[in-house]
Amino acid sequence: MDLEQNSLVDRARVHAALGDPARLAIVDALALGDAAPGELGAVLGMPTNLVAHHLKVLQEAGVVVRGRSEGDHRRTYVRLVPETLAMVSSPLLADVPRVVFVCTHNSARSQLAAAIWSRRSQVPAASAGTRPAERVHPRAVKVGRRHGLDPAKWRTAQVSDVVKPDDLVIAVCDIAYEHLPAEARPRVHWSVPDPAPVNTDTAFEAAYDEIAGRIDRLAPLVSPSEANRSRSG
Repeated sequence: MDLEQNSLVDRARVHAALGDPARLAIVDALALGDAAPGELGAVLGMPTNLVAHHLKVLQEAGVVVRGRSEGDHRRTYVRLVPETLAMVSSPLLADVPRVVFVCTHNSARSQLAAAIWSRRSQVPAASAGTRPAERVHPRAVKVGRRHGLDPAKWRTAQVSDVVKPDDLVIAVCDIAYEHLPAEARPRVHWSVPDPAPVNTDTAFEAAYDEIAGRIDRLAPLVSPSEANRSRSG
């Protein structure tokens, strides 16, 4: 009975946190990707102190968490906690011709993301880096193979050589997100920690799990363009 009561209290706290139009707007803004508090304020036309107040309520209810940027360490990014948001519907992205995953070196996170996406969605996927490495990281290859991916054709590439105007660009790296040029500005940002500095199988597995979970949540919300539907049909 105590467990049931605790569950009811937790659920009531989440409902109370979401029972404000401004906080629902913040949740909608974060539904597809992470954002800094200042970015939320700019998108929603909300003053800094009000954003801080609403984020505090959402964080105390377990709806969002904060993480510090691996790029500009003064910045923090806010992300949703999916386990508490089953009741929140997310916006749909229609007629997407291609998804391009971007990180700094294009040697691990973005490669894994593109490969995972290709198994989950009819929308084509590619990857690129802002400062691409000479080769894909060996541990990324190892983890990919362990999960049934085929890294044989993985090659690193420069963002400017890959991204097209109509692509849905997803930055899986804080540094890439903060330094991409305006013409390749990502519509979605996932603050996935870089496993390379730790350089263990555990770190790369954690990155894989994080990316796979996010793709599982996003892929059903993205529908292919008419051209892609015709080819697949």
